[in-house]
Amino acid sequence: MTEDRFTSIWDALEDSSAEAANMKARATLMSALQEAIASWKLTQVESAKKLGITQPRMNDLLRGRIDKFSLDALMLLASSADLTIEWRVVKNAA
Repeated sequence: MTEDRFTSIWDALEDSSAEAANMKARATLMSALQEAIASWKLTQVESAKKLGITQPRMNDLLRGRIDKFSLDALMLLASSADLTIEWRVVKNAA
């Protein structure tokens, strides 16, 4: 039996490298949003209002329910949270 090694849990879980890359980006954004929101020291209701979302949606975000958020939605939330997003694109080694 051979042992597979992956650089990310998403590489192991997703069917394609494109899907894994999407999930990595979503996880990174979600984590950054959770940190920003925690730093505000506001209630969920107040934080939700600041981001322009409902409290149940805020709860999904804070609980890490990544399947409920598209990459686009997380990008918009990051912008609403005054986060600056910087992407670096590199070619994979063959």
